[in-house]
Amino acid sequence: MAEQLTTDALDRSGVEVDAAHAWEHYVWVYIFAAAIGFSTTLAEPALMAVAMKASQVSGQALNPWGLRISVALGVAIGVALGTFRIVTGTPLPYYIMAGYVVVILQTIVAPRAIVPLAYDSGGVTTSTVTVPLLTALGLGLATSIPGRSPLIDGFGLIAFASLFPMMTVMAYAQFTQWRTRNLLGRGVEED
Repeated sequence: MAEQLTTDALDRSGVEVDAAHAWEHYVWVYIFAAAIGFSTTLAEPALMAVAMKASQVSGQALNPWGLRISVALGVAIGVALGTFRIVTGTPLPYYIMAGYVVVILQTIVAPRAIVPLAYDSGGVTTSTVTVPLLTALGLGLATSIPGRSPLIDGFGLIAFASLFPMMTVMAYAQFTQWRTRNLLGRGVEED
């Protein structure tokens, strides 16, 4: 599938251009990668189990679907960004270091109760369904895109799939906390 998507992107460009300078020709690759990341994460049995257990432990305060959707959204964003990295050939460490800076900053401001679950959500996403598909996608893209090495550029999507759910779960908790404060604030003002 990666080969078909990249072949189509290269054919549409009409000219032979280095992928780093023609990243916009690969929009369908990014959309496909995000869809694969989102759907495989929703189907991940380990995430379903963690979401149900977190809901039970929190006294139903944590919505299992909200957690699953936020984790899946994080994987979708991460995998799409990871495919962009493969297409452009930019170094993986820059993305990972920047991502962990964001995670550390979010950890400081996120509700304390969600931080451990957010960190574990990153690891839960890399299980039986997601890993084989993302590995195949990364290797397929790196093999199909001119100038990319499967060994150097083909790996790293799993790191993105582990990193970005931490961000989105903490962002989900921060948004929920903000929304709750605003709704309570309006209710107090109206009374």
